Amino acid sequence: MKKITLAVALLASVLSLPAMAANFRWANDGDVNSMDPYTRQETFQLSFMANIYEPLVRRGRDMSLEPALATRWEQTAPTVWRFNLRPNVKFQGGEPFSADDVLFSIQRARAQGSNVVEYVSSIKEVRRIDDLTVEIETNAPNPILPAQLFGLSIMSKVWCEANNATAPADLTASTENFATRHANGTGPFILGIREPDRRTTLRRNPDWWDKPEHNLDTVEFNVVANSATRVAALLSGEIDMMYTVPPQDMERIGRTQGAKLMEMPELRTVFLGFDQMRPELLKSDVQGRNPFQDERVRRAFWQAIDTQAIHQRVMRRQSRPTALMIGPGVNGFDASIDQRPPVDVEAAKKLLAEAGYPNGFSLTMDCPNDRYVNDEAICQAVVAMLARINIRINLVAQTRVRYFAEINPPRYNTSFYMLGWTPVAGDAISALFSLAGTRDGTRGVFNNGGFSVPELDQMISQIAVESDQAKRQTLINQALTLIRDRALYIPLHQQQLVWAMRSNVQVAQMPDNYFPLRYVRVGE
Repeated sequence: MKKITLAVALLASVLSLPAMAANFRWANDGDVNSMDPYTRQETFQLSFMANIYEPLVRRGRDMSLEPALATRWEQTAPTVWRFNLRPNVKFQGGEPFSADDVLFSIQRARAQGSNVVEYVSSIKEVRRIDDLTVEIETNAPNPILPAQLFGLSIMSKVWCEANNATAPADLTASTENFATRHANGTGPFILGIREPDRRTTLRRNPDWWDKPEHNLDTVEFNVVANSATRVAALLSGEIDMMYTVPPQDMERIGRTQGAKLMEMPELRTVFLGFDQMRPELLKSDVQGRNPFQDERVRRAFWQAIDTQAIHQRVMRRQSRPTALMIGPGVNGFDASIDQRPPVDVEAAKKLLAEAGYPNGFSLTMDCPNDRYVNDEAICQAVVAMLARINIRINLVAQTRVRYFAEINPPRYNTSFYMLGWTPVAGDAISALFSLAGTRDGTRGVFNNGGFSVPELDQMISQIAVESDQAKRQTLINQALTLIRDRALYIPLHQQQLVWAMRSNVQVAQMPDNYFPLRYVRVGE
């Protein structure tokens, strides 16, 4: 009798695992900043945490919106959305999911220390109708609210209150709370071991509400800063996947038996920004004035930077040079206005002289060295190009954790910097609202240069509520053209998304560079 009971128990244990349950090991050059999903509006952070936490609305393999913690949603009035919530869902700590968690999460996303305020910026009020129904009222009609909520992970009100984590820790102030190193979501994976800057492990959530498409039992994520070491680990079989592949390593991986590449255009635009707010730059030898407040100086920088050369030599043609802050695949992109000024060193020197800098000036450039494809190499190329117009650059390249704490809110401690942006809703309004609007606490949060153009603010406000697609496109074109013509930013390119993995690994690659583990299968 005991043997039969034991056999039944073993069979039940086996059946509870996905078919061919596997361990999956992968690596990236930088770590997740925090286990708190609200502390960084950065793709890798958001993507990793989306395996533990879930939004109301998620994206499928084809990027279409699909139900997650909300089973359905509808617009019941021009400014009101009703969301029906999924029943019988529990957080990994055992707490039942309900409307209270949605209200709490939206409030927490607005709290000091949050970097995801963009997702809830249009919300005026959230109302609890019952345990499984909420109404969200916006300040004005917002036709893309469900797409914006894709980026908002829902947290447990009970868990956060019990652990004194009701607001995100401010990573720029090097503070922590319980949610910094612990997690409690509703998603397909549960946090295991957390060793910052080294490794993080996950295990399958056996009580996940959805039917798994993955066959993973455990996941091990490793931080391997050196590209050559990551490639060697992949080719030797020490890891199953590397998330970012430098262009210079693609040929070697592609011709190695047992390994394969996946690539597609990414929605992210990589660009350069200037401090245009301070009367005197923090990191320059120019005294008593800010050269970037003069449009001629910004245009001189743009005409000195050869994005085609960066595309060919640094990116090995794994990029798409651009003149706009959004690219193909983003709603609102129009190729007819994607025209940048020609590279012209002599014209750039003339512009600098007209602005009062005939001999150029010295300046510090802030750059990440583990965030974007060949980021430090791109910055080094920019340094060499600007030297041709007598701009002397001191390049400071740092890991993403230190870099973002330096240049992003609330410090904005930079004079000239590199950044990348993927519109979370797949729409131009994301880049315009967060990068180009005047900073007011919700709008312009990542306008790190602090510029303020009332005409542009008016366009952004109209775009956010315009339902006529032709009128909306006209406004988007006007806003993007203004940014381009006044050189408020210098767009560089949309990078090519390249992942590498062992031949027996199947994944879903998405143009927003999200990496959902729920689609990973190993050994088939």
